[in-house]
Amino acid sequence: MRILVVDDDINILELVTIHLSHEGYEVIKAANGLEALERIDEQFPDLAVVDVMMPKMDGYELTRRLREIGDIPVLLLTAKGELEDKEKGFLAGSDDYVVKPFEPKELLFRINAILRRYDKAVDVIIQVGPLRINRQSYEVSIGKRVLLLPLKEFELLSVLASKPNQVFERNFLIERVWGFDYQGDEQTLNVHIKRLRDKLEGIKIATVRGVGYKLEVLES
Repeated sequence: MRILVVDDDINILELVTIHLSHEGYEVIKAANGLEALERIDEQFPDLAVVDVMMPKMDGYELTRRLREIGDIPVLLLTAKGELEDKEKGFLAGSDDYVVKPFEPKELLFRINAILRRYDKAVDVIIQVGPLRINRQSYEVSIGKRVLLLPLKEFELLSVLASKPNQVFERNFLIERVWGFDYQGDEQTLNVHIKRLRDKLEGIKIATVRGVGYKLEVLES
């Protein structure tokens, strides 16, 4: 699991990094919002821990940008506990908040709770028949053949493969892969499904008319 930590206070940044690394998370560090947006172009996180008060771009604006980019859960770090600040954070799209100073155990507890809510607290490796997905290295293989998938195709396949033979509704897939506030055309999902079908051998993505899609393993 990969977590983006954004804070202009180097002491907080290092403290959070140490505790997350100790729990087995891979940490992406950034000192401000602009740097954070550059970093996620290189490594896409499963969750972001974002400080509210930062120069150049505050945590609220960064949260909005992260939600526009994809379904990235956000936990805000704030020095204030007033209701107005909490409301502003939730309106920006954050999932939870921790008030400074905080106990590292509380931060870890809230992170785990968010990941469970998003159903991201799953095994790093997903194995479905000959299909093997490594959620940490973003590597997909079918037998000995390794596939290089664009990020959205990888995320879509990971969701479908997480529960083989279960039907996922179209709206659910769009929200999980493109974000709950996605305003684009549903045709985008159709295009990504078609691309995956063209690349997969021995794996079937079945259409359930009027509902959505499910992943099946073809018998050899």
